Amino acid sequence: MISQAVTAFGAPLQRIETATPQPQGQEVLLRTLAAGVCHSDVHIWQGGYDLGHGKRLEMGQRGVSLPLTPGHEIVGEVVALGAEAQGLRLGQKVLVYPWIGCGSCGVCQRGRENLCLQPRFLGVFRQGGYSSHVMVPHGRYLIDIGDMAPAQAAPYACSGLTAYSAIGKIDASVLADEPVVVIGAGGVGLMAVTLLGQLGGRAPVVVEPDASRRAAAIEAGASAAIDPNAPDAQDAVKQACGGAVWAVIDCVGAGSTVQLGLDLLTKGGQLVQVGLFGGDVTVSTPLVPMRGISWVGSYIGNLAELQALWTMVAQKSFRPVPISCRCFDEAGDALNDLEHGKVVGRVILTPEALASR
Repeated sequence: MISQAVTAFGAPLQRIETATPQPQGQEVLLRTLAAGVCHSDVHIWQGGYDLGHGKRLEMGQRGVSLPLTPGHEIVGEVVALGAEAQGLRLGQKVLVYPWIGCGSCGVCQRGRENLCLQPRFLGVFRQGGYSSHVMVPHGRYLIDIGDMAPAQAAPYACSGLTAYSAIGKIDASVLADEPVVVIGAGGVGLMAVTLLGQLGGRAPVVVEPDASRRAAAIEAGASAAIDPNAPDAQDAVKQACGGAVWAVIDCVGAGSTVQLGLDLLTKGGQLVQVGLFGGDVTVSTPLVPMRGISWVGSYIGNLAELQALWTMVAQKSFRPVPISCRCFDEAGDALNDLEHGKVVGRVILTPEALASR
């Protein structure tokens, strides 16, 4: 088994060769066909998150140990099954739900493994998809992708699921009647624009500083794409929304973008934050109840949500987010490009790079 691993935070990924594991019990061994490169992988590689005020959450504090193979947007081919594994066949192509919890705590029992306090997330706490093979602890975490291209399917495990879960936290009447503002047109933001288009209602309004990503947002179905650095940006966003902003999904999560989202909201509006870029904001506490606004964090999504999302994807004709494929040995370059804002859409690692699509 060949993997691209983090052996020291902030250092170049290392190519590591180890014996290919053999599945036991209910485990399933996959040969990796596609692995998306997510901005969370950059945080893992760099070793932490900016908490603002000079504070930092180190990956070691989260229970991450090295060496670690990143990658949580995984599609693979079933190549071996543990003796107790059921419902799968060799050669089957599957999307992996990587947000695996302990399975026994109250959070997991309520079906919210993505919020487990003792997580076993693939690519974060266990070896992930930047590898020739991935071990999945149970077949329940696998979804058959049918004849969809693995590179197209992989992003639904994180960027798709994250956007879908965030959209699900917005009031249904707002979704039906008002345009949602999406801050950031990276992989998650473009997926949010695409999903909002499929879920009905009005076309979203995107806020994004990069011109190429603004163009991609319009191509994905946004009604407007506005540069937040423009002097009249807030007025332009409100005008594009018909005068009042009722819902914002912040796919960046920097202090400046969260502050923008809060400032944009009308009375009774909702801010759903999914981005983890880092920073802090200052909130005047009396204005929160006086304005009747809500600010909720949304962390990935649960298994039931991914299953529901995939059912929708399989039944509808989705416009895929822009994808560029690179070989696994280019994983380090892909992380560098993502960190420095050189990626539009999603980079997908494959055993053999395919043409960009």
